[in-house]
Amino acid sequence: MSNPPAPSEQPSHSSGAGAPSMRRVMVPQQVGLRMGRGAPPEWAQAGGRSRATRSQDQTGACRWPSHRLRPEEQMEPAGSRSVVHYLQRRSVGARGRPSLQAFGDQLQRSAVTRLPELLTERQLGLGSLDKVFASQWLNDRQVVCGTKCNTLFVLDVHTGHIAPISLMQDRRPRWAYAQSASGIRAIELNLSKTLLATGGENPNSLAVYQLPSLDPICLGDRHGHNHAITAIAWISDTVAVSGSWDGTLAVWRVDHDMSSASFPRYNEQGLPLYAHMRPRDRLVIPGSSIHYGITKVQALAFSDKRQELAAVSLDGYFHLWRAHNTLSRLHSFSLPFDQQNMCLTYCDEFSLYAVGSQSHVCLLDLRQGHLNAEVRPVCNIEGGIGVRSMTSYQHTITMGMGHGCLFFFDIRAQKFQEERSVTSPDSFPEPSGRKLRLTCGKGWLNPDDAWMNNFHGIEALPYAVYTHCYNWPQMKLFVAGGPLASELRGHYAGIWS
Repeated sequence: MSNPPAPSEQPSHSSGAGAPSMRRVMVPQQVGLRMGRGAPPEWAQAGGRSRATRSQDQTGACRWPSHRLRPEEQMEPAGSRSVVHYLQRRSVGARGRPSLQAFGDQLQRSAVTRLPELLTERQLGLGSLDKVFASQWLNDRQVVCGTKCNTLFVLDVHTGHIAPISLMQDRRPRWAYAQSASGIRAIELNLSKTLLATGGENPNSLAVYQLPSLDPICLGDRHGHNHAITAIAWISDTVAVSGSWDGTLAVWRVDHDMSSASFPRYNEQGLPLYAHMRPRDRLVIPGSSIHYGITKVQALAFSDKRQELAAVSLDGYFHLWRAHNTLSRLHSFSLPFDQQNMCLTYCDEFSLYAVGSQSHVCLLDLRQGHLNAEVRPVCNIEGGIGVRSMTSYQHTITMGMGHGCLFFFDIRAQKFQEERSVTSPDSFPEPSGRKLRLTCGKGWLNPDDAWMNNFHGIEALPYAVYTHCYNWPQMKLFVAGGPLASELRGHYAGIWS
């Protein structure tokens, strides 16, 4: 929807006979490229490809000869990371022994790393609904989803039951905003998980629902966007920012009066009542003269730690604002690959942004201020179909692809996670050198005229993973999408556990 590249492997060190072996522990360091205001990056662009010299290993990680983010190195005894070593030291009351919490954190990291290779798929049927563009977990068994056919619903992943949610309607008549269907493309929960923001019946309007009841609270249908909302980010518990294909950001505040129990929820006819609001602020995204007219906001990511809001636009630019209930622009610059920058995520543990495009994933380190930026394409995407959805957790970036599969990028190792294979009956599984790939099953496709006239006879139609979301306490992954071709109607949904 971002992190420092990992260093090359270092040998273990010993300080004499009987000394414990030492393992190098990497700690991120802020190192960036100097980029003056308005100055182009240190590479030439040609058809969306970078000319910077690099080498690539079998797992797709790019190795750059210079200007890399170099972590500091600290020495730590390798044995100190062993649970047995911890118990031995605790039994004798040794000082300076690691805490049990530290081992809990290590076990959790190990679980996050090993989870993808243990997941198995169970497909879920969604009837005749079109492509699923957005999803979020509501609780341990329910996921809320939005589709291209402008349907909002709650899916029970245990039973497969679908419960539609009524969309909020603008004050204007429907014919006033009739346009080609763009669907519900964003769903976001605030930090306290008490509010849910998404699109309304008019995809240009921002709808806010109360959780867990999903009662409608308010609809932003006044002086907002002129095109579909494509991204939403909560910058506080009551302030949301929406991005649109009209090239603007809108800042919305949900007042306490709107969500209070004293506000009437239904009229005498039993129809839901909700407030209508206008944005507190509206910003126009700076565009590129070369790509004039396509400054469409595609994705947003908020850093609570740094109080920053980032956006990527389809003209190949990255934008950053300081976010304190309002937005103040920090800077904008072009990305090294301008082909379909579709998704963006913030890697909190490493203070990095990750951008997924048609051909590459880039990590951005912006910690040194607006005049310094480290922008490195760390891996390329095979086939050129590109990244369609992206999330990050701890050191792992999960990427949903345009050809119906998921890849997992390890920020610390600076490469994709690999499949493990057993070379002999007595050996443990070892990395095989092949990328770990979860391939989704074949979803539902509507055999309508568009399919008969243009795709009949094609057996392997690509299905894109447009959305995915984790339920980490339950170690589950919800994945959904649909046919990559825009004119085809169909869907895919599955739970991986």
